[in-house]
Amino acid sequence: MRGCVWAAVVGMSLGAGAVALAQDVTGIVGGEVPGLMATYKGLHGAPELSHHEEKTSALLAEELRKAGFTVTERVGKYPDGTQGFGVVGILKNGAGPTLLIRADMDALPVTEATGLPYASTVRAKNPAGQDVGVMHACGHDIHVTTMIGVARAMAAMKDKWRGTLMLIGQPSEETIDGAKAMMADHLYERFGKPDMAIALHDANFAAGKVSVVPGPALASSTSIDVVMRGVGSHGSAPEAGKDPIVMAAAFITQVQTVVSRSVSPQQPAVVTVGDIHGGTKRNIIPDEVKMELTTRSYSEEVRQTIIDGVKRTARGVAIAAGVPEDRMPVVTVLEDESTPAMINDVALSARLQKIFVAKLGAENVVEKKPIMGSEDFGIFSMGEKIPAVIFWLGAYDPAKVAESEKTGKSLPSPHSPLFAPLPEPALRTGITAMTDAALELLQ
Repeated sequence: MRGCVWAAVVGMSLGAGAVALAQDVTGIVGGEVPGLMATYKGLHGAPELSHHEEKTSALLAEELRKAGFTVTERVGKYPDGTQGFGVVGILKNGAGPTLLIRADMDALPVTEATGLPYASTVRAKNPAGQDVGVMHACGHDIHVTTMIGVARAMAAMKDKWRGTLMLIGQPSEETIDGAKAMMADHLYERFGKPDMAIALHDANFAAGKVSVVPGPALASSTSIDVVMRGVGSHGSAPEAGKDPIVMAAAFITQVQTVVSRSVSPQQPAVVTVGDIHGGTKRNIIPDEVKMELTTRSYSEEVRQTIIDGVKRTARGVAIAAGVPEDRMPVVTVLEDESTPAMINDVALSARLQKIFVAKLGAENVVEKKPIMGSEDFGIFSMGEKIPAVIFWLGAYDPAKVAESEKTGKSLPSPHSPLFAPLPEPALRTGITAMTDAALELLQ
């Protein structure tokens, strides 16, 4: 049923007025992109980690004010009481719907290895106090620059739309707590509840192209800590203790059966143990081993199945090893480091698909599948009560993409130290697509 409706809506054509509007957008965006290239390169060379987006947010706020928006800074409140660097820009333009557009601002603890002339050389302290390289390895510099371009274009075309435009500069997407922080700071109570919400995210397919995935687009992410507790002893006398390292090894193997044997094969699910720490010396059996897990799914039911399975597996391994009840494993679900699945509203996805086909050409609107990566943009939909869509923006050199398809050698993906978007066509396409979408949705 969904496919039939989707095809019917996409098959509709835009009218002559929309075509003229698209021509206006092309001219405005074409005039802005050359100057925005310098903005992009400046952002790329000065990345800031999650919770520390002070200069990036200040730049975005300044640019939104210049474009005529009413801007509020430092929107966001984290559980520890600290204030976030969220930016909210409002442009009211008569009666009509309210459209939220989001751009995330934070960078990653990655040492850049692209060799670009504007590559980041920034270093900073991560939350653990370690000295790390900092890089826009996920393209949030593209997102922020795109938002500036959209703000300018929409302000220049106020006679073409009606309603309220709410531009959100979101902090801390990489730690998936920035959207929650802004909502905890009463975002909608203070600035109004939007009727729709859209965002884009760059990806390693050809610049000049976009993709809209209706329905499930990105998985939920749940962070879980498992502390396998044992009884320490000398390495030469394992029978005198209960070895948590052996138990951790058994747990890591067995927890994969939660996906293969507890979740339906029809439901995507992932359990990954990404971090393990235990022990201090080769001949000492330690008291405990800590493991950090991430789990992914598209439904709350599967998410809960995974959580229950992790708890059950950890306890079962400990029981089999003869661990006393007071030393059973400690399993902690970190809700502050978790986010729900991103479910793109089907009807709004169809509207965007139609707009992009009309403006960019059908050959530049490509089909992509849902992925198991995660995003916190869905938080702004309030559990899908507000129609929301995040769409993909191609950001890679088309020649490199063609070579990759020919040779089968994968391109560097987001989060790689080699991730290097081709900024000019990516920005041109992103600003054009987002502006066209905003103009159409605010009719």
